[in-house]
Amino acid sequence: MKKIGQILKDARVKKRLSFRKLEETTKIKAAFIESVEEEKWEALPSFSTVLGFVKSLSAALEVDEKMAIAVLKRDYPPKVLNINPKPDVISRFAWNPKLTFTVGIGAVVIIILGYLAFQYTKFVSPPGLVVNSPKENQVVNGNSVLVFGSTDPDVKITVNNQPVLVDQDGKFSVSIGITQITKEIDIIATSRSGKERVISRKIMVQ
Repeated sequence: MKKIGQILKDARVKKRLSFRKLEETTKIKAAFIESVEEEKWEALPSFSTVLGFVKSLSAALEVDEKMAIAVLKRDYPPKVLNINPKPDVISRFAWNPKLTFTVGIGAVVIIILGYLAFQYTKFVSPPGLVVNSPKENQVVNGNSVLVFGSTDPDVKITVNNQPVLVDQDGKFSVSIGITQITKEIDIIATSRSGKERVISRKIMVQ
């Protein structure tokens, strides 16, 4: 069973018409006529336009128009429709109890992890230590020097190997005996994990 392209091609060849000559007769571009004969539907305009081509070509080539139209409708591929199984629906954000619960759990987990990380960092890091007195190269008169400063509340302080009491705010103060040969005051802060921070201050005894 011949297809529409072959029917029109056979009729054109029988009449010994070139694409160019048939273009002059039908006013249809030669490229379109060739595409119809080769049934290159993707290279042609819409079906309604192709239907007009076939009618004009049938008239020019003395082909039964009704038969040509019927064969065209049989051979022309159906239009593929892109059917979306799910309609395009704009997703709208909606706060709900489940989301509240999820966000709440996430926040609690983050807080706990942050606290644990802070405590671990604090545990493995040397303690903080601030020495307000004596100052570096401070001139000291007499046989003692006042040492005071601040650290973390749970830290042990020693000044020149002498234990010093730390109050609940982390502050400490002690008077250390010195002699003419005392050149330096060593303040050592030791954390519960055994980490130490040392500040040494040179003094000049007069």
